[in-house]
Amino acid sequence: MAALEHELFASGLPVEALMEKAALAVAAAIQADWGERLARHGAVVLAGPGHNGGDGLVVARELHLAGIDVAIWSPFERHKPLTAAHLSHARWLGIPVEQAAPDPAGPALWIDALFGIGQSRPLAEPTASLLEQRHRLTPGALVAIDVPSGLDDTSGAPLGATTAMAATTYTIGLIKRGLVQDGALAAVGRLQRIDLGLPAPLLQNLEAATPLGLSAADCGSGVALLPPLDPAASKYERGRLLVIAGSDAYRGAALLALLGADASGLGSLRAALPQSLAAGLWQQLPHVVLQRQLNCSGEGALRLSELAASDLERLDAVLLGPGIGALKQGAHGAEAEAAAWDLLQRFSGLLVLDADGLNRINPDWLQQRRGPSWITPHRGEFARLWPQWAELPPLDAAPRAAAASGAAVLLKGARSVIAAPDGRCWQLLEAAPSSARAGLGDVLAGYVSAQGAMALASGAHGDATGLAAAACANAWAGTMAAGSGSTSPAAVAQQLGQQLSQKRKTEVILK
Repeated sequence: MAALEHELFASGLPVEALMEKAALAVAAAIQADWGERLARHGAVVLAGPGHNGGDGLVVARELHLAGIDVAIWSPFERHKPLTAAHLSHARWLGIPVEQAAPDPAGPALWIDALFGIGQSRPLAEPTASLLEQRHRLTPGALVAIDVPSGLDDTSGAPLGATTAMAATTYTIGLIKRGLVQDGALAAVGRLQRIDLGLPAPLLQNLEAATPLGLSAADCGSGVALLPPLDPAASKYERGRLLVIAGSDAYRGAALLALLGADASGLGSLRAALPQSLAAGLWQQLPHVVLQRQLNCSGEGALRLSELAASDLERLDAVLLGPGIGALKQGAHGAEAEAAAWDLLQRFSGLLVLDADGLNRINPDWLQQRRGPSWITPHRGEFARLWPQWAELPPLDAAPRAAAASGAAVLLKGARSVIAAPDGRCWQLLEAAPSSARAGLGDVLAGYVSAQGAMALASGAHGDATGLAAAACANAWAGTMAAGSGSTSPAAVAQQLGQQLSQKRKTEVILK
């Protein structure tokens, strides 16, 4: 965003014009969201010495002109010229500029316009203590302009012991990547982007590796990014997927993965399951074909040694991993197990590896894959595969792993990151915290695998865009399920199916 601003200013756009445009939009958003509180209790603007402070002073001016009680606190000896001019004008208007720090227990809405983007140092005293007291004494009564004070806008990490804790952050222009990292979510609160109407050439010239955010609006009903179905396609032309999942130790994972896959509208769904689950499959999902029954180890982990080459014929995709458990090193039948992995390595369709499917390989194995690969690790699984990148922020770690392995990577988290081997990267901007439950990853794995199978059946090549689209749809389904009162993994799968059904109806109408 700083680079785009520099280009705009170099083109002749006055700094004053951009500040005015941005701050007017922020002021309108704050009034729309907090109108009742502002009318009753007013606002205190914490104005910094730079242009973030200038934005805050324009907001203070607009609130004052709207008849709202406003006070300004700006404990800095010097201000940038434009900010100083706005401060002088605020005084001329009669807006109080307080010398003493505001009461942290007061009812007024606090507007944090202290530092904005580019922060690099911890908050100094007394500001740090003041913001800590504000959150402790009056939580939920502070909003931030662009970036909460004390937060690194690139990594999302706090710069010191204290950050402002915003109920809403109004970020200007582009969403700063740090605002959507897992560690920043509590400080950011609700994130609202303030659209500046940036010229299209500026955005078109962004580097290809610039991360793209996927929000509810981007996903529409949660499935808008997914490809339409060919109305004349047979069931086998609408995707063929084999799910290898479950074990005596983790029986429920297989059903959840199959429910996720089934929600996609996939044409042909097959399963390779442990014997303990195989007999009851027809009662739960009668349309799923039992491809093969597999044995389990003495510890209850699924063995792959019975998997045959014929099981992988005429398939678009294979999902391996949900609930299969971990095999002990040097376990009985290791040669037959290795032979199964050789079959999977030579499989030319899409291979999706999840959970203990990932824990049974090393990164070098992925590089030898004949077909496209998608992997869905959480941070612990990622750290086992790539310990050298385990401490990096997800937007840095996932692209490195994708480039090194040749696989598209879905690095799961509160705001999951999807990375392609060619450097493209996406991050989810929204998700329902209440849907983060055991079993949701199994639904996700089944759903993305089925969508990948359908994409390959339609002539695509397992591109990471499909993985990003499916992950976005799954996150949106979790949000919708939360709104309906149930966030169980089965409820999320049901919501996915309902959304797909609605999308297909729309496609029929449009055709």
